[in-house]
Amino acid sequence: MGPEPGTSTMTPLPDDLPELLPLDESNRALAAQVHPEDWVNPTPEGPYNLVVLGGGTAGLVAAAGAAGLGARVALVERHLLGGDCLVTGCVPSKALIGSSRAAASARKASALGVQTGEVTVDFPAVMARMRALRAGIARHDSAARFRDLGVDVYLGEGRFASPTTLEVGGETLRFARAVIATGARAALPPIPGLGEAGVLTHQTLFSLESLPPRLAVIGGGPIGAEMAQAFARFGSKVTLLEAGPRLMAADDPSASAAVLDALRADGVDVRLNTQVEAVRTSGDLRRVEVGGGEPVEADQVLLAAGRAPNVEGIGLEAAGVSFDLRAGVEVDERLRTTNRRVFAAGDVASRYQFTHAADFLSRTVLRNALFFGRAKATDLVIPWATYTDPEVAHVGATAEEATRNGVPHGVVEVPLEDNDRAVLDGEAAGFVKVVHDPRGRILGATVVASHAGEMIGELVGAVQRGASLTELSGVIHPYPTVADAIRRAGDQFNRTRLTPGRARLLRWILARRRGR
Repeated sequence: MGPEPGTSTMTPLPDDLPELLPLDESNRALAAQVHPEDWVNPTPEGPYNLVVLGGGTAGLVAAAGAAGLGARVALVERHLLGGDCLVTGCVPSKALIGSSRAAASARKASALGVQTGEVTVDFPAVMARMRALRAGIARHDSAARFRDLGVDVYLGEGRFASPTTLEVGGETLRFARAVIATGARAALPPIPGLGEAGVLTHQTLFSLESLPPRLAVIGGGPIGAEMAQAFARFGSKVTLLEAGPRLMAADDPSASAAVLDALRADGVDVRLNTQVEAVRTSGDLRRVEVGGGEPVEADQVLLAAGRAPNVEGIGLEAAGVSFDLRAGVEVDERLRTTNRRVFAAGDVASRYQFTHAADFLSRTVLRNALFFGRAKATDLVIPWATYTDPEVAHVGATAEEATRNGVPHGVVEVPLEDNDRAVLDGEAAGFVKVVHDPRGRILGATVVASHAGEMIGELVGAVQRGASLTELSGVIHPYPTVADAIRRAGDQFNRTRLTPGRARLLRWILARRRGR
């Protein structure tokens, strides 16, 4: 999914550490791994090389990496190890998307000559499957695993007590270096009645046990688009309300248009340029009032608009760490805070709020905090993907950004309707678009395809090494594959280099060779 920065007008939702619901076998198994009830915190013995505050992706990567390098490490988490990614983000959402894709594929099967009959979705079974898969994946983030890696795991509220100490569970942890990795949470826009309406967020959505007949989604960013499509495919009547002129504003406009077409084809009522003015509640009914349009009645409302960094209540003032309620912890390009001993990584300090970004930001921290490195977060090439159907994946600059920044550039685009594999699979709605400089060096790329997230890696590598489209044209892909469209983008660029003068020279050479 693409960046979804918060805004200064948003208020963090009450941080009441939502429970794992329903408390079935899968959720019990999850909790037993990532916050065991019988866990006994260790007793600190001397200072740590690194204390990590927060057990989401950024914190886990930092803790495991430092311990693997021989450092004494403490990891402090007040709720569930694994954080958003495992519990309320990537893992559960992609499980739901997988089920929704299966339903959509079954409904479309007749177009491929396969008759399936009426397709129905057992929503409780979908959610049970998600919970079981999540519990199975949890072992990678478990307290026991990190203890076995050599990390001292402390479960409880942690807060800085001074520039060199952190307190948790009545113990004081002294450190040479620390990492703030407390993440972010959903934030409430200033909409009257929203706080009283019992709206769903990514923190509570995955506790649903029954399919809402009518679902209103506020926000047309990646999360809103993904979940609107998934729930429409499950059978909900979905209305998506987006204040801006298009979905997924951080992405290429053509990609946004492709997602809009896909959502509408799945029955989602997408309303752009729509301001939510209030949410009224009457019993189990929510009434979403919008400017200049008919109100939307819904059984559930999903808020997918904005996040706020978790910077309050963790003693940043005592640590001498500057922060902002909207932008998060202040860091330099090496991810060091205003306290030279303390670094920050992940959603609490970055506009790139993705699991893979948190991973590599933490790697940057380890180089700089433990080994006097000078790695720069600004040097990272960070892609993103939105897992709608078709998917959207992006890296680098869009043509819009290049134009806005005055960067000379060109664009090559290969529509998937010209790709044999996409046509044969019935998935020809999409494209590969590459933005390049006048010499063909790749500045950025967008892929819209059924599995765009799997394809973007080749283009990420190209941007990282400063490769050209001519180099891409020389990469041999198996035939037939959708990824071959990337090579064809290189071919298309090469054809633009065949100027009339060069064409005349080639014809002259070939004519001379015919006479030999």
